[in-house]
Amino acid sequence: MKSEITNFRLEPLNESHFIQTALARYVQNGIAKSWEIVEAHDSVAILLYHTQKKAFVLVKQFRPAVYLNNGNGETVELCAGIVDKDLSLVQIAVEEIEEECGYQVPLDAIERVTAFHTSVGFAGSRQTLYYAEIDEKMRVSDGGGIDGELIEVLEVSVDQMEKLIYNESIAKTPGLMFAYMWWKEKYAV
Repeated sequence: MKSEITNFRLEPLNESHFIQTALARYVQNGIAKSWEIVEAHDSVAILLYHTQKKAFVLVKQFRPAVYLNNGNGETVELCAGIVDKDLSLVQIAVEEIEEECGYQVPLDAIERVTAFHTSVGFAGSRQTLYYAEIDEKMRVSDGGGIDGELIEVLEVSVDQMEKLIYNESIAKTPGLMFAYMWWKEKYAV
């Protein structure tokens, strides 16, 4: 799904819903310093492995910040979402899997892998990584997101995943790359 982008422009952000910008001032080893930061929500991400298709279920979507960098803006990512509601992280992961990818996964079928910080140079948000195996019995919809999200669900075979990971022409997240390497070490034969 190729998005058609027209009239792209940047404007001052006067009212923010998801981030706050700030200037951090501090003294480090006696030297006064400052650094521009973004306060952003933490997030969850889920590596989904379809056992019947022997494929990873990923999402492709348009990201305006990536568009500024590559003129395309399309990214391949793990199923993911921000932590912006009063639910446990694993409950948010379950919701994101259904909304974005169309699979209903029981809470006890989701494995916590680890947590790490992303965008450490300016945001430092914490992302918690999960893993779940899915099959067609769990499918409840085609996915694609909610509230106007334009998410394309991708299936990438185990044989093609490493090629995707090292293809620099495809914008992808470090979380996706790490998750695949974790899976390869733990599950690949």
